[in-house]
Amino acid sequence: MKNVNFNFGKKISRRAALRNAGVSLTLPLLDAMTPAFAAAETGAKAKRFVGVSLALGLHSPNFVPENAGTKYKPSRYLESLQDIRDEFTVVSGSSHPDVTGGHTAEGSIFTACPNQRGATTRNTISLDQLMAKHLGHETRFPSMVLSTGGDRSPAYTENGAMIPSEDDPVKVFTKLFVDDSKKEQQRQAELLREGRSVMDVIGDEAKGLKRELGKGDQEKLDSWFTSIRELEQRLQANEAWVNKPKPKVDAKPPKIDRNNTISVERALFKVMALALQTDSTRFMTLHVPGNAKVTKLEGVDEGYHGLSHHGRDEEKLDQLAIIEQAVIDEWADFLRNLSEASLLDETMVVLTSNLGNASSHNNLNMPLLFAGGGFEHGRHLAFDQKNNYPLPNLYLSALQQLGLEQDSFSTSTGRMDGLV
Repeated sequence: MKNVNFNFGKKISRRAALRNAGVSLTLPLLDAMTPAFAAAETGAKAKRFVGVSLALGLHSPNFVPENAGTKYKPSRYLESLQDIRDEFTVVSGSSHPDVTGGHTAEGSIFTACPNQRGATTRNTISLDQLMAKHLGHETRFPSMVLSTGGDRSPAYTENGAMIPSEDDPVKVFTKLFVDDSKKEQQRQAELLREGRSVMDVIGDEAKGLKRELGKGDQEKLDSWFTSIRELEQRLQANEAWVNKPKPKVDAKPPKIDRNNTISVERALFKVMALALQTDSTRFMTLHVPGNAKVTKLEGVDEGYHGLSHHGRDEEKLDQLAIIEQAVIDEWADFLRNLSEASLLDETMVVLTSNLGNASSHNNLNMPLLFAGGGFEHGRHLAFDQKNNYPLPNLYLSALQQLGLEQDSFSTSTGRMDGLV
């Protein structure tokens, strides 16, 4: 970082300078720049959030129960979850208002940012990152952003930049529970100190640029200054933890089959449970992208993406059901693990997707399971399938459950109806 040259001279256009500034901000916000954290002493009764997102949705006829309320009849996908029926709520007939574009709406899963096809809408902060912004300082890892394959994620910074995910369970385990060498600790501390000095340089240079900008660009730069100050505070907090030992767990690094996405999902869920149990972090996302490798599942011989575009072909639907059932079952086992560790009542866990129907690229009727967090569950909240209920209302409920004084989140209209 010593050789970084932030040139705000006349050779760079004003908007290019702002764009470059935005890029420079995204890198230090990555979880990879943050030392793995030890358990916090104040972890008891902490409130947590885990968001699991699917890029290709769930086949609605297999997912949505027949009737509403507490006496709903479980759908095909939910039959294997009846031992924990009282731990989760099924939500149907909800979606993000003004979010369209099929696969391109993937970035709006946890931001709910309107993203109409053909529009140039900048993304906004995701639910997990907003939580981490206010409460992430209470643990060593403000948040963790994971996926079962690739670096895409539904986690976005306040500047609308995607936070790349980590998809290797062994690397995540190592960051959390394997102590760094003294040399590595020194290197991390130096990087953090240099990061703060670079932030100082950027701030001084940008203040000079501000005098040359119009009102609109000045407002953008002011927003960027705010992000700089918040970043410096995070860097300072992280440096204090570099030399502290990581928590010890009675577990070994997971063994995975990289050619089997369900194996990767299972391993990540186990590491995530350990991270929550040691209070290493309280805010996590896990994304299952459309490039999932599924042909090692018995009964599946086609690709996940191709099967999601089934066109109502029965053979494709049968294979798709095997994949989606496996994904849901791993999510359910994660809930069981949290419940056994007495953490589920303190942890809100969401499973959802930007697609209600992947075959037709429809963003309405997003599938949603919501568990834990101190809510009363065991019911099916069935909203209008044609005139969808705003899903951001659930996100607002989650924020307020954490004790955050939020009046709204994106296009929310209030807390979610029927959520007790």
